[in-house]
Amino acid sequence: MTASRGQSTLRDTMTPLQDLTVEQLRKLVAIREQIETLQGEIDLIAGGEAPAPTAPLKRRGRRKKSRSQAARVAVAARWAKVGAKRAEAEPKRRRKMSAVARARMAAAAKARWAKAKAAGKNRL
Repeated sequence: MTASRGQSTLRDTMTPLQDLTVEQLRKLVAIREQIETLQGEIDLIAGGEAPAPTAPLKRRGRRKKSRSQAARVAVAARWAKVGAKRAEAEPKRRRKMSAVARARMAAAAKARWAKAKAAGKNRL
């Protein structure tokens, strides 16, 4: 079959299978199976013999997780449980510091700064 100028051949318009994605290939196989099924029904209606059924392609099940990935998922689930328990627990109350303790800390800080200033430092 020769193509004249401006016309492309069927071969030019079809994409090679290696350029298709996995999803596109799966869709292609599903459509091919539908075509074969319909062709068999047409043959039955037309009075011909039905072609011998071909074994359908076996689809793989879900992809199995690697052991490390399964362990990561399990650890994440465990931490989610711990986090849920913590959220349910009542929040911790803040501790109050007595006025005397605050005064002692302030005095200690002033003493530290006085010593640093005497040494000519502007940072501790």
